[in-house]
Amino acid sequence: MNYAAWLRLAAACSIVAAAAPAPAQSWPSRPIKLLVPYSPGGLPDTVARVLSLPLQTALGQSVVVENKPGAGGAVAATVIAQSPADGYTLLLTDGPMLAITPLMMQRPAYDAAKDFAAVALVGTAPLFLAANARLRANTLAELVAQAKAEPGVRNYGSSGIGSIHHLSAEAMKAGLGIELTHIPFRGSGNSVPAMVGGDVDLVFASPPSLMGFVKSGQAKLLAINSARRSPLAPEVPTLAETIPGFDFAFTVAVLAKTGTPPDLIDRISAEIGKIVRQPEIIERLHKAGVDPIGTGPQQLAKALRAESARITAAAKLANLQPE
Repeated sequence: MNYAAWLRLAAACSIVAAAAPAPAQSWPSRPIKLLVPYSPGGLPDTVARVLSLPLQTALGQSVVVENKPGAGGAVAATVIAQSPADGYTLLLTDGPMLAITPLMMQRPAYDAAKDFAAVALVGTAPLFLAANARLRANTLAELVAQAKAEPGVRNYGSSGIGSIHHLSAEAMKAGLGIELTHIPFRGSGNSVPAMVGGDVDLVFASPPSLMGFVKSGQAKLLAINSARRSPLAPEVPTLAETIPGFDFAFTVAVLAKTGTPPDLIDRISAEIGKIVRQPEIIERLHKAGVDPIGTGPQQLAKALRAESARITAAAKLANLQPE
């Protein structure tokens, strides 16, 4: 090759090199924040801490759990809204934050359908219908028979007006055709002891808050609000076995900011799916009251739409009004 030809070849190569895009920076190249919209110690916080270390190992970067409680999730939602859509700020939350909280506000601080991108359905968290040990009803059928024979005599405690515990009970009442008086409390930390002490007859509550009292004989389980029986108490029937289609077990999900690149969402989703299928993680999630699922963004989006529809219908039954 003569010198002139070599120059032409070199020039052509330089043009191709200049036109080629620079290699994308590998993700993740810095720590990832996993936001929780509640205070430490609750179920989403527990799940976030179960997932953070194995996710850190899988991604090769630190995964830092940050609690951002306040305003029904609006504080955490604001952090997400103000962060770049780059996969470095994620949200681990539950279905009630996404579906119930906006219904309770005159001017919702966020729109779950528009502001968040679905990433992974970690699992669902069922609630057991528990009764005081002294209640004459030992089965759901007996409870229904007694409630119909004595309308309005039985009552139930909830974790507050508009809570998933409250809406589960209102949907159950409608499905069974019974009357129960609602007595709201400030969280399960108050409603469960009230049931155990006999101040209220029934509560919907998570397995961790109930199992100690069940084992000691101070409470009994009548049903579960999920579509499937729980491995923690497989002998306890689902409400769906009596009320077709009943399912108020809430989702536990990982979300990102809308606009996050699909390849990053798929990567995070795939890693979470692998993690929640590990036997030791399954055991830890069961102890926290979560039935692991580990599916991706399409399945999560579908689950959230269905959950929102059920919750909206139950909110109408409970005559919830935005504040």
